[in-house]
Amino acid sequence: MHQLEIEHVTKRYGHEVVLDDLSFSVVSGRVTGFLGSNGAGKSTTMKILLDLASADSGHASIAGTRYRDLKDPARTVGVVLEPNAFHPGRSGRNHLRILADASGFASDRVDTMLEAVGLAHAAERHVGAYSLGMRQRLGIAAALLGDPPVLVLDEPGNGLDPQGIRWLRDLLRERASAGGTVFVSSHLLAEVEHLADEVVVLSNGQLVATGELAVLQKAGTAVKTLSPAPLTELLVAAGATVREGAEGELIVRGMPIAEIGERACTAGIALHELSPQAGSLEELFLDWTKGDAIPAVDQAIADATERKAESL
Repeated sequence: MHQLEIEHVTKRYGHEVVLDDLSFSVVSGRVTGFLGSNGAGKSTTMKILLDLASADSGHASIAGTRYRDLKDPARTVGVVLEPNAFHPGRSGRNHLRILADASGFASDRVDTMLEAVGLAHAAERHVGAYSLGMRQRLGIAAALLGDPPVLVLDEPGNGLDPQGIRWLRDLLRERASAGGTVFVSSHLLAEVEHLADEVVVLSNGQLVATGELAVLQKAGTAVKTLSPAPLTELLVAAGATVREGAEGELIVRGMPIAEIGERACTAGIALHELSPQAGSLEELFLDWTKGDAIPAVDQAIADATERKAESL
C-alpha cells in the first residue's frame, strides 16, 4: 500500500502563512480530489510532498518514506505538475526517450505510452507545436513511463476536450481500481464529482473538509421556518454553516439534524421542515471556502523566493 501522509505541515513565505498545521491522508485504491481556491496552498502541498519545496515544520511521506529517500522514485510516483515542462524543439517521442533513458526504463515503453495517451500520430511533431491538451497528454505519458503505483497530478484536465476528459477519468479510475494511489488537484468541480471517491479541501492553507465525497454530499439538512434570521444566527454561533436554498429554505451543514431540532426547540423557534439534503460538490465547495481571502503573496513570487532560498 502506498498511502500519502501530510502531517502537521506548516509553510511560510516571509510573513505569509501558506500552509497552517496541515494534516491529511490519501489512501490507495481510491481517487482523491484535492480542492481549494487559488492561493489555498494546493500546489505548495504537492511540492512539499515531492520534495520540491521544504516545510517549515511537519513532514510528508509516501508509503512511510520521504520522497527523496525512495529507492526508485520514478517507478514509485508519477507526477504531472507543469503543462509546459518540455523543450519546444524536441519531438514528443524524443522527450519521452530522454526521460526513459535517465530512469532506466525499457525503450519500448515510449511508444506504448504514446499510444496509450493518444499521441502516436504526433510522436515526431515538435512539442512547441502541441496544443495545451496534447501537452497534458504528453505529461501524463511521462508520469506513466515507470508504471508507478502512485500518481500525483496537478490540474491534469486543463486543456483537454470532452473526449480527453472522459479518457482521463477512465484512466485514473482504472489505476485506482488496480490498487493505485491517485491524488488529483483540480478546479473542474463537475469533473471531480464524477471522478473522485474522496476529497481533501483547503481554505487559506487549512484543512476544511476531508472524507468520502458521497458521505459529505449527504451531510446537510434542509430547514424551513418562519424565523430564518434568528435561526441562522443561532446555528452559525454554534459552528454550523447556513445558506439559503433555492426555495427559501435554510441549508445547514456541520451540525447533526437532531442538534438543529434541539437548538431550535430550546430557542422557541418553530420548524416546518427538517430533512436530510444532498448537495452538489459546487455547493459544498462554496460553503467550505466562502471565507477565502485573496492571497497576499502571488504564487509565482513565492516560488521564486523558495528557489532562491534553497539555492543559497
